[in-house]
Amino acid sequence: MSEKVSGNLIIIGGAEDKEGDKEILKRVAKYIDPEKEKLIIATIATEYPEKSYQNYKNVFSNLGIKNIDKLDISTREDAFDNKNVELINNSNLLFFTGGDQLRITSMIGGSPVYDAVKELCANGGLIAGTSAGASVMSDTMIVQGEDDESPHKCTLKMSPGLGLVNNIIIDQHFAQRGRIGRLLTAIAQNPEVLGVGIDEDTAIVVSDKGTAEVIGSGAVYFIDGSSIDYSNVSEQYSDEVLSMFNVKLHVLKEGNRFNLLDKVPFEEDKDFYENHK
Repeated sequence: MSEKVSGNLIIIGGAEDKEGDKEILKRVAKYIDPEKEKLIIATIATEYPEKSYQNYKNVFSNLGIKNIDKLDISTREDAFDNKNVELINNSNLLFFTGGDQLRITSMIGGSPVYDAVKELCANGGLIAGTSAGASVMSDTMIVQGEDDESPHKCTLKMSPGLGLVNNIIIDQHFAQRGRIGRLLTAIAQNPEVLGVGIDEDTAIVVSDKGTAEVIGSGAVYFIDGSSIDYSNVSEQYSDEVLSMFNVKLHVLKEGNRFNLLDKVPFEEDKDFYENHK
């Protein structure tokens, strides 16, 4: 991690509740003035942008937000359109929907729209993302790997993400799709990086001080490989089952918090909660 995480992030493991208590989306909505400030729904990741936009617009409208617009980038050229840059510059909250995380990075990476997203984050605006919109938050993201299988040495495909938070790798739909094996493989390949697996209808709220609070109905799994003292990771015999010793796993539920800088969990931080509830 860098010494400071810019801005505030809400990173959602996908399939968040949109019809019941809507706990996670309510938390997202609380970050802006519902009467005056603007929420932008970024549908870049999905092949069905209008349907996705309408679904989230209806939810956030019902939560009281008046000023909602769509960031619809379907071509690389759209990421250089000044109208889209101004849309982000005039927003207070940017929400990335699910879909394919490579669509996000390939469409906006290195573009003026990407610069505007980074600036919004650096200036304290909220960036939220669900599913693919969660994976893309970090500087390195998983784009392909086997679910529900034992970890193997070289069965993972990774790619650069948006870099809104550094030195972590995020995986979503975590318990529901049995993804612990592929996240362990990612950590074995680079033990310095912290693995974060987020269940469905679960999220972490990341402050600019590097603290992550767990919200929602599931769990978040933090995998710390910094103390690994043996692994068989190498390109040779890549189809072998992965072996590694002394990896740490922390499992957190709603209300627990994790210091991403020091890689330690803790139960309660009243000052943090009061400032971000």
